[in-house]
Amino acid sequence: MAQIPKPMGERPSRGEAPAPPAPTTVLRIRSLLPSLAPAEQRVAQRVIDDPERAAASSITQLAKDCATSEATVIRFCRTIDFSGYRELRLALATEAGQARGARTNIPELAGDINPDDTLVTVVQKIAYTDARAVEETGAALDVEVLRTVIDALANARRIDVYGVGASAFVGADLQQKLHRIGLTSFAWSDAHVMLTSAALLEESDVAIGISHSGTTIDTVQALTEAGRRGARTIAITNFPRSPIGFADHVLTTAARETMFRSGATASRLAQLTVVDCLFVGLAQIRYTDSRTALETTYEAVRGLRMHEDRRRRRNETPDKKTENPTGNDD
Repeated sequence: MAQIPKPMGERPSRGEAPAPPAPTTVLRIRSLLPSLAPAEQRVAQRVIDDPERAAASSITQLAKDCATSEATVIRFCRTIDFSGYRELRLALATEAGQARGARTNIPELAGDINPDDTLVTVVQKIAYTDARAVEETGAALDVEVLRTVIDALANARRIDVYGVGASAFVGADLQQKLHRIGLTSFAWSDAHVMLTSAALLEESDVAIGISHSGTTIDTVQALTEAGRRGARTIAITNFPRSPIGFADHVLTTAARETMFRSGATASRLAQLTVVDCLFVGLAQIRYTDSRTALETTYEAVRGLRMHEDRRRRRNETPDKKTENPTGNDD
């Protein structure tokens, strides 16, 4: 009989994989970038672009590089939850040292696609960006928030998932996973249908809004309406201080979108990483029911596939009477 997995969050025993590393300072700054004032955004962008140089710069030099004042730099530090510039420099220097220790001879692939890039470089950049999106999302996920969301989903009467564009595909994937382990769930991508659905939710329900930017108006409005009706609201977004950040619980992704990669695979992979964590966590705490549901649905689909295979073989088998209607041998 299969062993029931340990609940999430327990201390790993020997041989088990350690918990993912805490999110880096640069990751946190990048997730807060759209919510900063313009002058603070210049400081943030300089830190994101070259954290080692920022760590080596005095506050005067950094302010000069960003065409702003020392007071703005200090305000920026406090906005991102540091007491001052000294603490920020220390964090950046420590993380830069750790990065140098782990760095190999991999070329710099984190930038946008350039007009003169070869196709080989394009492939390398895409693969690098997608892999980093999954890795950094795992680092950015708050496990305590994740556990709270899993508990809410496990006890919900109904789960509605909202997303448009590329996020709609992620919402459909989440709905299919939830439905397959026996949870009543729906995925909506039309603005009017989302609002209609949200208006019928109750306190025992959960609504999930998926938006990379956190500013997709249709998703924000649907989630707002769901919250107004008393449902527990959850946001999956790259930017926790965006308009969708009002949700009761926010699960943060860490994908980079650039000019040529807006709506790219990286952001969907980051969102799907969160979806998989939710699904596996739910299946884990509902182990017996989930396993039964998965086996039952698998057998149902397998039976349909076997029936289709038999029908196809019948259609492909030559009919002797058709080939030789006279019944006489040549």
